[in-house]
Amino acid sequence: MTTYRKTHLTAHARRALVLTLSAAAVAGTLAALSPAARAQVPGAAARAPGTSGPALAWGPCAGPGLPGQECAELPVPVDYRDPDGPQLTLAVSRVRSDRPAARRGTLLVIPGGPGGSGVARMVAKGKALGKELAGAYDLVSFDPRGTGGSAKAGCGLDADDRHLVNLLSWPEPGGGITENIARSRRIAEACARHGGAVLRSMSTANEVRDIDRLRRALGEEKLSAWAASYGAYVGAVYAQKYPQHTDRWVLDSSGDPDPSRVGRGWRANMAVGVDDRFPDFAAWAADPAREDEGLRLAERPQDVRPLFLALAAKLDRVPKESATKGIPLTGNRLRQALLSALGGDRLFPQLARLVRQAQDPAARPVLPDALAGPLPDEQAAAVTATVCNDVRWPASAAAYRRAVALDRARHPLTAGLPVNVTSCAFWKNAPAQQPTRITADGPSNILMLQNRRDPATPYSGALKMRQALGGRARLVTLEHGGHEAYLGNGTACGDRAVTAFLTTGRRPERDAYCAD
Repeated sequence: MTTYRKTHLTAHARRALVLTLSAAAVAGTLAALSPAARAQVPGAAARAPGTSGPALAWGPCAGPGLPGQECAELPVPVDYRDPDGPQLTLAVSRVRSDRPAARRGTLLVIPGGPGGSGVARMVAKGKALGKELAGAYDLVSFDPRGTGGSAKAGCGLDADDRHLVNLLSWPEPGGGITENIARSRRIAEACARHGGAVLRSMSTANEVRDIDRLRRALGEEKLSAWAASYGAYVGAVYAQKYPQHTDRWVLDSSGDPDPSRVGRGWRANMAVGVDDRFPDFAAWAADPAREDEGLRLAERPQDVRPLFLALAAKLDRVPKESATKGIPLTGNRLRQALLSALGGDRLFPQLARLVRQAQDPAARPVLPDALAGPLPDEQAAAVTATVCNDVRWPASAAAYRRAVALDRARHPLTAGLPVNVTSCAFWKNAPAQQPTRITADGPSNILMLQNRRDPATPYSGALKMRQALGGRARLVTLEHGGHEAYLGNGTACGDRAVTAFLTTGRRPERDAYCAD
């Protein structure tokens, strides 16, 4: 592969997969693929030969999945400070290599979110991943605490507080945040009352510990990994804490690892990411090819942004009755639909159709599934808990008001959401430890893959991760838009780079660039 400081590589077809950083859990999980998780595990688990971890009792999965897929439950401590105390279980799944002679190890698929199901992700990507890797690995993934088939906890939230536009804390029309403050406080207090030890245990630090416990249960000295979005941060922390147990490590769509901010910083950075990505949608929506589809929004790309902003402002003033009874299309629901659709080109038609329906006086817009009702309580808890448990957030209402006003002026497409107050400002569970600082200490075995126009984990944040990793990593930049690049919203050039690294160990000598 050609390397660079400014050398272009060949690029081909696009694939698409939607994921926004804060709303990963909105995608349907496939919990039925794993045995039901138990909140407590009585008695001691058997030990896997040659390891100090518990054995995994592999068996058939409860629902349809990949050919040869097996499922198991992994017991882990609720609190690693009390390793022999109360346990919870994580849903684990694997597909063994169909070419034993070619097998070189185990590849862990680390999901995003927080709140994403790894089992569901492996089912969605397993066929393509198996084809790319040609039997080089057993494929393994897991559902982190609170997700999929793993042990869960709820906060007992009212349905209105579980609507995505409220849980993610979009500012009120006009930019006020008084209602956001009251709701954020209410959510934090409910989670403190009802979440219990399991909710308090949902953190990046514990997910990393759980991964190492899974490694030992698999009987592997080292793991390879494909980690995406929030999972890329989890993967980076694992590589920092357990460098001796990493083999070939892929970080796909990374955020800024600043340990003083972590999730708060990722949210704030989304304003830039959406601005970077919107021109791709605008060019698509103004293309004459959209005319016959009934989805052309403007004659020129530069007209799409003001059209969208004006429509959102109109819906702020006068929400429009939707096809879902009792849930109108508001300006914030339109903005949230935008955030989701920018994750992958395949969702552009859905967004354009929603805009057209909103413009039509006779139409009742069809809301995307994620906006048509409240999240389940346990899912809402999982979306919230990890980012709040990882690090303390500021609690000053005045500071949030100033930040929202400034961000709305600079980045009107996101209307102040990325810097708004959330339940983390009032969270009752103090972080057990400070987030891990990512450094250049460790083996040079990390490959980063990043789209230049990523709406959820923007390129500027990925460069911070790249800088932190130093000589440990190489970065392959794709001149492309969308979130989660490998086998999804990237390019054939990027896919080849990752596949070559995982199957042969070859990495660019320097950071590399793929033209779209």
